Amino acid sequence: MTPGTLYGIGIGPGDPDLITVKGASILSRCRHVFVPKARTASESLALSIAGRHVRPAAAVHELVFPMTTDEQELDQRWRESARQVAAVLTNGDDACFLTLGDPFLYSTYIYLMRALRQELPGAPIVTVPGVTAFSAAAALAGFPVGEKKSPVTIVPTSDDLDQIRRAIAAGGTVVLMKIGKRLPEILQVLEECGVLERSVLVSRAGLPKERVETDLRRLRQSGTEAEYLAVILVQAGQAASP
Repeated sequence: MTPGTLYGIGIGPGDPDLITVKGASILSRCRHVFVPKARTASESLALSIAGRHVRPAAAVHELVFPMTTDEQELDQRWRESARQVAAVLTNGDDACFLTLGDPFLYSTYIYLMRALRQELPGAPIVTVPGVTAFSAAAALAGFPVGEKKSPVTIVPTSDDLDQIRRAIAAGGTVVLMKIGKRLPEILQVLEECGVLERSVLVSRAGLPKERVETDLRRLRQSGTEAEYLAVILVQAGQAASP
């Protein structure tokens, strides 16, 4: 039997209306929908966003991907999830996997796809791109991301704050993603680099409690953490002289 096709669908940053026409069309026809979530007891954010496009009779399969940096645990989860997807495809049924933003930008889909190719070599895989979180953030804040010949650098923030400093020194626009608990340290780096006033933060774009903050000093005063679904856009200006 010819295996079914896995469709990796980027569902955008949060607003259900930002799902592409192609993604919504495929999703509305698919009999099996796989959705990621961070904990067993939690609801899938991806499903809550794209739920209106899922056909009523579709079987929804939840895949748990814990928020951990333990590579061994993550690898085990990806292989287990790939086996679940492979079981559906082997029966000749198509399946969709929903992922926030774009499937190939810091997405769990990347690792699931690789694991599936090992589990079921030759299975057809089609990837449907989605609106990225920073694109939605730029639209909400009226913030030009790429202008003339200025570079754009995307940084998944980590404990290595020098990575942010290097990106700012390169000039252009810097996109900071996956902020969370690192917000106070990131704000300190932005101030040290003299770009705090040229930065905006957008969190939960298109979702309840959406926030667009153009004065990041307010965030420093509040001392709060940023949402996991938060993006900071930085206008770094001209590259620093060597």
